[in-house]
Amino acid sequence: MSYEAILPELVLAVGSMALLLLGTFRKGSAAAALRATVLLLLASGLWCAIADTGPARAFGSVLLVDRFAGFARALIYLSAAAALAISEDYLRRNRLLQVEFPVLFSLSAAGMGIMVASSNLMSLYMGLELQSLCLYVLAAFRRDADRSTEAGLKYFVLGALSSGLLLYGASLIYGYAGSTDYGAIATALEGGRLSTGAVFGLAFLCAGIAFKISAVPFHMWTPDVYEGAPSPVTAFFASAPKVAAAALLARVLYEPFFPAAGEWRQILVFLAVASMFLGAVAAIGQTNIKRLMAYSSIGHMGYALVGLASGTEEGVQALLVYLAIYLVMNLGVF
Repeated sequence: MSYEAILPELVLAVGSMALLLLGTFRKGSAAAALRATVLLLLASGLWCAIADTGPARAFGSVLLVDRFAGFARALIYLSAAAALAISEDYLRRNRLLQVEFPVLFSLSAAGMGIMVASSNLMSLYMGLELQSLCLYVLAAFRRDADRSTEAGLKYFVLGALSSGLLLYGASLIYGYAGSTDYGAIATALEGGRLSTGAVFGLAFLCAGIAFKISAVPFHMWTPDVYEGAPSPVTAFFASAPKVAAAALLARVLYEPFFPAAGEWRQILVFLAVASMFLGAVAAIGQTNIKRLMAYSSIGHMGYALVGLASGTEEGVQALLVYLAIYLVMNLGVF
């Protein structure tokens, strides 16, 4: 067990619990908790960027931390820190500055870190749900605003649907491969054609992850949630979770399912073309800037998926570079 490999997630989880206790026993500490969380996220992101842990496994090999995971985690934590840092003034003006807000940010980012470092379908789902449950609450954080409540409810209902699709796909894959471990799945797929059940499992798994990156036709929640959520939360939605989900998709397709590249490349080509087209065309008639940014993110995810659809290592590198540029651009807009 290499605790050093998952040090950022441990720090974020323990720090979140400490800040939650601080807010419970000491009133008026919300601003201090927010700044402390920004520092924790910054430190975690910088550690992921500069630390050379090498390929290391943790928790019975359900997590694998390598250079790919380190780069993706650095992008996630630094973008989360930036989104949280620009939120303090907004939260003060709207009387939303509470300890729970930065704690949810921190726990959501920790879930994203687990997602991109997962090497097992079980850890994938645990990280995905830790991220998603926090995001549902953040979307509905303005409890006195009908649009915010609507955004949280829509995101929760459709998110539960996507989680069901992902779990059903994972169960089919487990039934075919006899394991949830990425390496064992890849071994089971080598040297033979996929069964019909495994192909359906792969399709459901891709659909569940495509929802998280709001790729067409799983984009229906994005404009309403972006519009209704508090502006700093919208900035967060449009940055870190997109990077986490895209990196997760790359890891799932290129590690356990690379022998089935012929099948999943067809899915990615469709998702990429449809997202690029609808994101550009639907944005033309928008009059709300946050809805415009929602369609912008849909289109950008289509461009990002082009790299993955190539089925090459260079395509994954192109995806990571594109996501890094996308983060800077998107946070700059907000």
